Amino acid sequence: QVQFVESGGGLVQPGGSLRLSCAASGSIFSILTMGWYRQAPGKQREMVATVTRSGSTNYADSEKGRFTISRDNAKNTMYLQMNSLKSEDTAVYYCNTYPPIISLGWGQGTQVTVSS
Repeated sequence: QVQFVESGGGLVQPGGSLRLSCAASGSIFSILTMGWYRQAPGKQREMVATVTRSGSTNYADSEKGRFTISRDNAKNTMYLQMNSLKSEDTAVYYCNTYPPIISLGWGQGTQVTVSS
């Protein structure tokens, strides 16, 4: 069983940066493609970025050039560096496998609020 704990969110001004972390329990983390997701109020959860076990990355169009996803398999941890943040990035951010394994459930997420 794999569980996820997200951290690193907070309040930041437009144009600012944050680095999110996702700590995963379970020895199978290193073989899984992982993803960051977000859910804004009143909207469906959406994929933000993914990273394969070998480090290949993919991003949603609106995040290309601003966000960087990475992982450290030795630490069972994944990261999301977010730069040039915009108000529309405000959401709760979650991590999970990609595609998400629904039976694993979702962590509590970490709130990112971009506001002046």
